[in-house]
Amino acid sequence: QVQLVESGGGLVQAGGSLRLSCAASGRTFSTVAMGWFRRAPGKEREFVSAISAGGAVTIYSDSVKGRFTVSRDNAENTISLQMTSLKPEDTAVYYCAAHGAILKLTNPYGYNYWGQGTQVTVSS
Repeated sequence: QVQLVESGGGLVQAGGSLRLSCAASGRTFSTVAMGWFRRAPGKEREFVSAISAGGAVTIYSDSVKGRFTVSRDNAENTISLQMTSLKPEDTAVYYCAAHGAILKLTNPYGYNYWGQGTQVTVSS
């Protein structure tokens, strides 16, 4: 069992930065890949980024590549998403999730634990 709690969302102007954090509980945290997804109003849930269990491998969606950086601290059971050069189209509720299946890291159905989400709003 893994419980996830996101924090760090808020309102920021375009071009600004935010850092999201996700605190995880559970003994298996360091053995699972983690992902970030987002859902904008009226849109489907969208993959943002993922990081392997050990942190050596990271992947990003094309829409955030070069602007967002994912990291994790297995000693502290946390993952983070540093977001820079934010755009109004980044506005969404952001979720962290724990990967639990053989599906690709970009596939939300491969994740079996989800946080409650944190709102990110980017004003133009």
